[in-house]
Amino acid sequence: MRRSLAATATAVLTVLVVLSLLFGCTYVSVETRKYLAVPSYPPTNPTTVQILHSEPTTPHKRLGEISLEPQGNPTVPEMEAKLRQAAADMGADAAVIVADTTKLMGSYVSGPWWGRQVSPIYGRVIVAVAIKYIQ
Repeated sequence: MRRSLAATATAVLTVLVVLSLLFGCTYVSVETRKYLAVPSYPPTNPTTVQILHSEPTTPHKRLGEISLEPQGNPTVPEMEAKLRQAAADMGADAAVIVADTTKLMGSYVSGPWWGRQVSPIYGRVIVAVAIKYIQ
């Protein structure tokens, strides 16, 4: 009986470790910056927030910027969901992507003290402007 309990516990632990390695390596960091002198709006429903790649012709107000920094390899729907949620929290009706680029995020040092190498760390950054349509 003890052997089967230990085997079951080991199997469950192994499955948890494998799942955490598969799904725990992706993350999307979100940062929002509201513009000054823009009124606050109540949150909107994230499912109704549009993601646009060019500025709409419909009259609108710019509420602020949203920056996404994906870590690992998150899927497009995961990143879109984070963008929609951040825009909805600002009260936006849409988010217009203005930049999708790679930038220098930092660096790391390796090697002995007498012959160190500094290697850059690059990361993807997506910037969108949250907008509210004017009625």
